[in-house]
Amino acid sequence: MSYQFYMKNKKTTPQTEAIPGKKMVQGRSGGYMFELDMWQMVRRCLITGTANGGFYTGKKEMTDDFVQTIQAAVEVDPFRVAEEILYASDGRSINNSAPILALVLLSMAEKKEAKNAFLDIFPKVVRTASHLYEWLSYTKNMRGFGRIIQEAGTKWITREDVKGLAYQFLKYQQRNGFSGRDALRLFHVKPPTPAHHALYEWIVKGWGELPANAPVEDLKQIWWYEWLKRNPEQTQVAIREGKLTHEMATVGVMSQEAWQLLFEGMPLTALLRNLASLTEIGVLRPDAIENMELVESKLLDQDYLRKARIHPIDLLKALKTYQSGGKLGKSKKTWDPVPRIVDILDDAVELAFDVQEATGKMFVHAVDVSGSMTWSQVSPMNLMCSEIATAMALTTAKAEKNYVIRGFATEFKDLGITKKDSFRNALNKVENNTFGATDASVAWDWMIQKKIHTDVAVFWTDSESWAGKRHASQALQEYRKKINPDVKAIYVTLTPYQITLVDPDDPLSYDLGGFDPSIPRLIQMIANNDI
Repeated sequence: MSYQFYMKNKKTTPQTEAIPGKKMVQGRSGGYMFELDMWQMVRRCLITGTANGGFYTGKKEMTDDFVQTIQAAVEVDPFRVAEEILYASDGRSINNSAPILALVLLSMAEKKEAKNAFLDIFPKVVRTASHLYEWLSYTKNMRGFGRIIQEAGTKWITREDVKGLAYQFLKYQQRNGFSGRDALRLFHVKPPTPAHHALYEWIVKGWGELPANAPVEDLKQIWWYEWLKRNPEQTQVAIREGKLTHEMATVGVMSQEAWQLLFEGMPLTALLRNLASLTEIGVLRPDAIENMELVESKLLDQDYLRKARIHPIDLLKALKTYQSGGKLGKSKKTWDPVPRIVDILDDAVELAFDVQEATGKMFVHAVDVSGSMTWSQVSPMNLMCSEIATAMALTTAKAEKNYVIRGFATEFKDLGITKKDSFRNALNKVENNTFGATDASVAWDWMIQKKIHTDVAVFWTDSESWAGKRHASQALQEYRKKINPDVKAIYVTLTPYQITLVDPDDPLSYDLGGFDPSIPRLIQMIANNDI
C-alpha cells in the first residue's frame, strides 16, 4: 500500500476547498476565494450596483451585502465613503442609483462627520429632479425626514439658479412616487425671491388660465409648455420658441417635423434613448446626411461624452438594442437600423473608455464565458456580463499591438476575437461561445503549456471560480516559476460579490471593480508600473 497519491496533491488544492494556511471564504458557487477588502467592496458595489442581482444570488441578498458594507465603512471613515460615492456618481457607475442609496446610508450615521460629509456631497450627487425624487423615496423608506434631510432638501430647492430649477421640475414632474409638489410640501420651503415664488406657485397649483406672458423670464420654458397644452397642434412652434425637450413636448402632437426639431437640440442621453423612435419615424435614415453628421458629431466627441456622463455600457446597450431593430427589450417598436448609426455607436463605445498610448507589453485577456456570466445582470436589454467583459477587454486590446483574447470556463477557448473586430462582431462571437462551469486556473494552464510569455494577464470575471483541481493563485505560482516571475495578474470583477481571486499576499496581483470607464487605462498604468 502506498500513499504517494496523497503526497502528490499537497501542492495543489481543489477550488472547492480552502488553500491550507490561507484565509479564504466560500463563495455562493461553492468554491473558495479570498475575501475582498472592505474599501474594494465599497467601490465595487457603487460602480456595478446590486439592484439586478446576479447568477448566484438575488438582488435582495446582494443589496443587503451592499448596505452592510457601506454602513461598516461609514463607521470607519465617513469622508472616504463620501469620496467613493462622488467617484462613482461622476459617470463611473452604471447609473446614479447606487450612489444615491449610499448617500442615504451616509445620512443615517450618528457621527457628526458623516452628516457633514453627506451635506457636502449632496448637491454633487443629486443633480436632477429625478435624482431628488429617487433620494426622497429611499429616504422615506429607510430613515424618515429629520433635520439633516430638511436642510439638504431645502438648499436644493432654494438654490439661486431659478431657470435651471424650473427646467428640472418641468422635465421631471414626478418619479418614484414623488413630485415637485410633494417636495415643496415636505420641506415647507419659503421662496427666497419672487422668481422662486412664481415657480413654486406653478409647481403646486399649476396655471388655471394661461397668463399673457411668463410671470418672470426664468419661467419662459414653463409658459411655452402650458401654451402647448392648450395648443397641441402647434408643437413645432412651442419646441422652437420654448426650447422644449421631448419629455415636455409630448403634451403636443408629435409629428415627424416635431421630432426633427427635437433631434436638432437633443441632449446626448436623450439621443441614445430615442435612436429607435427617430429611426422609426424617419428622422434618421441612410439618406438624411445632415442628420447623420449631427449624430456623429455628438457621439464621437470624447469630451462631450464625458461631460454628459455617458457610460460606455450605455453605449454598448444602445448598440446591441439598436442593431436588433426591435427584437430585444420590451419596446413594441420595430425599425430598420441605419448602418451608419450602428458604425457610429460602435466607435463611440471605444471612445467612452479611457485608454492611453500603447505600452508595448504583452497582454493575455481571459474572458469568463461560463454560465454565470450569461446572466443579464446589468440591464434588462439582454446584455450579458460576458459581453461587457469582452467589450472592455477589446477596448484594452485595441490600444495595444501584442495581445491574446480567449474565453475560459472549464477550458481556455479561442473566441476568434481580434482588435480588428467591431464591438458588435465581438458581442456576437462571445454570445455563441458561452459554456460550462468556471475554472480561472485553465488560463494559466494554457499559458504554461504553450509557454506564452506575457507581461500582464487580465481576467474579466465574476470571481466565482469553483470547478478546478487547483486554485488560480496556485496555477499563477507555477507560471511564475516556469515562464515569467514578474507577470502581473489583474482580475476585473464584474459583479458585487465580496470575494476575489487575488491572494492578498501577492504584490503583483490586482483586483479592480468592473464597469469603471477608467479600467482600461488603469490596466495600462499597472503594466507600465505607473501605479
